[in-house]
Amino acid sequence: MIGFIRGRVIELNPEGAIVDVSGVGYELLCSSNTLDDCGAGEDVAFHVHTHVREDAIQLFGFSTALEKRLFLSLTKVNGVGPKLALKALSAGPLTNLVRMIEAGDAKGLASLPKVGKKTAEQIILALKGKLAIEEIEGRAGAAARPLGPRDEIVSALVNLGFRLPDVEKAVAELPLDTDLQDGVRRGLQALTGNF
Repeated sequence: MIGFIRGRVIELNPEGAIVDVSGVGYELLCSSNTLDDCGAGEDVAFHVHTHVREDAIQLFGFSTALEKRLFLSLTKVNGVGPKLALKALSAGPLTNLVRMIEAGDAKGLASLPKVGKKTAEQIILALKGKLAIEEIEGRAGAAARPLGPRDEIVSALVNLGFRLPDVEKAVAELPLDTDLQDGVRRGLQALTGNF
C-alpha cells in the first residue's frame, strides 16, 4: 500500500493531480482543499490512501494527515464511498464539515454534493462525537509541503495501523536527527513495548 508520495506536481486538473516521483507519474484524486494547497511545478508531499477495487486501483491524495483521517472516517459510513467522501471534503473547510456532523445538522450535510438526507443521517449516526474538532480546527489547512523525517516516521507508523496520538507521542521522544528506518524501528519498539 502507498502511504505517502513526495515529488513534483506536473499536472493539475479539477479532480486531482499527477505527481512525478523519480520519473514515475502518480495520478492522485484530491479534494479541492488539497488542490488549493499546491500548484503545478511545486515540490509537495501527499498523504495517500490506496483504494483497490476489482476493476481499478485508485490513489487518493491529501495535503494533511488530518484530511486523510476524516476521509477514512467518512468511507467507513454505510453508503459513503471514496468518491462521495472526497466530494464532501471538497465542499468547504474541514471545520465546517465537522461542525455539521457534531451539531447533528442533517439538513446541512444533505446540501453537500451527492449527499442525500438518508446518507447525512448515517454520517451523523456513525461519526458524531468521534471526531476531534479542536484538532481539526488547529491543524486543518496546513499547506502541502515536503515531509521531514519525523513526518515520514509518523506516516509510516500510522500506515502500519497504530493510532496517530500514540504515534506522535512515541515519535516526539526520538532524537531530532533520527532517520526514517531507525525512527520506524524505534517507534515500533516504543509502541509495542518490545525493547
